[in-house]
Amino acid sequence: MITITPMIVPAHADAADSTEFRAMVALGNQAAELDAGISDLSDTAEEMLPVWLDQSDRIRRGFIARCDGEIVGAASISTATEQGTTTAEIELVFLPPHGEDGVGSALVERLEQEARVLRRSVLQTWTLHPAAHHERMLTPATGWGSVATTALSDLLDAHGYRLEQVERNSILPLDGAVHDAEQRLAEAIAFAGPDYRVVAWTLPTPPELRAGYGSMIARMATDVPSGDLENAAETWDEDRVARRDATFAAGGQTMSVTAVMHEPSGAMVAFNELNISADLCGVTHQWGTLVVKEHRGRRLGTIVKCANILRWRSVAPRSPKISTFNAEENRPMLDINEAIGFVPASYAGAWQKRLT
Repeated sequence: MITITPMIVPAHADAADSTEFRAMVALGNQAAELDAGISDLSDTAEEMLPVWLDQSDRIRRGFIARCDGEIVGAASISTATEQGTTTAEIELVFLPPHGEDGVGSALVERLEQEARVLRRSVLQTWTLHPAAHHERMLTPATGWGSVATTALSDLLDAHGYRLEQVERNSILPLDGAVHDAEQRLAEAIAFAGPDYRVVAWTLPTPPELRAGYGSMIARMATDVPSGDLENAAETWDEDRVARRDATFAAGGQTMSVTAVMHEPSGAMVAFNELNISADLCGVTHQWGTLVVKEHRGRRLGTIVKCANILRWRSVAPRSPKISTFNAEENRPMLDINEAIGFVPASYAGAWQKRLT
C-alpha cells in the first residue's frame, strides 16, 4: 500500500527527526546519477536544509512516499511568496521499479493537489537525461535539442506535462583552463572598452553591491531564453540578497561572483556565479550567468566567465571541474562555453503543465 505524508523538515541536518529529509536528498542524488549518467549533480542535506528553513521568499513543502512502511519516493513543491504568483516548481524522485507501481503517479497527484491549495495554476519541473542518444528521443516545443526518455519523463508525459525546453549540461576540466581564460579575458576587455569595469567578491555581497546584484538575479527570469515557460519577474531588494547569501553560508557553501559595471550609468550589467559545497575538492557549479539585453554584443559574457574562472584558483584550487546548464537555443552563451573549453556531459528537460 502506498502512503503519501508531509515531509518533516528538521531544525538541523543531524537532528533525530532528519530521516525523511535525508532520504529525500539521498533519493534525489541516486535518481540524478541514474538519469544523467554522471555523478556531478549531487547535493548534501547540510547545504539544502537552510533553504527549507528560511521560507521568507519561497514557500517549500515536501512529501514522502512509503510502501509497506519503506520510503520509496519523495516530492516537493516550491513557489514565490509574492502576491499574484501563479507558477510553482515541483520535483519528484523515485527509483526503479517504483515508477511503474503507482508511486510516481501518487506523488504527481499529491503535488497537483497541493498546487491547487496554494492557488498555483502552472507547474514546472526539470528532468535529467544522459548525453548518449537513445532509440526513443524527445524534442521540446522550442525545437532545439533532444533528450533520451527516462522513467520520469514518461511519467510526466502520461500526466499531461509538456516538454518545453532542453538544456545542455556542460563541464569544464579546470586543470588546463587557466591559460586560455587569461588570453580570452584580455581580448574581451580590450573589445568591450573603457566603459566597463570588472568587480568581484566572495559571498556575502558587499552592501554597496547588493542592489545591483539583486537586479541581475531578478532579470534571470526575464532575460534568458525560456521558450513558453511562464516565468514571472520577482522582486530582489537588498534584504533578499542578504537572506540568499546567508542560506549559502549556513549550508557551508562558497560562492564567487564576478560582475561588470557600466561606468557611465553606474549599473551592474553582467554577472557570473561559481559555487562549491563545503568539500572544496568537489565539483564546482556555475549558477547564474547573464548579460542584460541592453549590453549584449560586447563580450561581457566572456569577461565574467573567464574572470571568475581565474579568480576561482584562489577560492577552490583543488576543484576538478565546473558544471553548468544552458538552454540549447542560447547559442551565444554556448558559443562562449565551447570557446573556453566546456563539453557536453548530460542534458535536462524543462516541463510545464497548466492545471485546469
